[in-house]
Amino acid sequence: MVDKKISYEAAREELAEIVASLETGNATLEESLKLWERGEELAAICHEWLDGAKKKLDAVKP
Repeated sequence: MVDKKISYEAAREELAEIVASLETGNATLEESLKLWERGEELAAICHEWLDGAKKKLDAVKP
């Protein structure tokens, strides 16, 4: 399970910053790999937040 200590909004914002950084192409290969790995972690966090929200909505549907 992914640690949800970071909010969905913070994870999404950091992920957007990582994508923008990778798109510039200015990072070294090692830096790019670290950014990619962090991006994967953040994407998983966002996915879990969204899955949790969907489950809550499904639970209250009549």
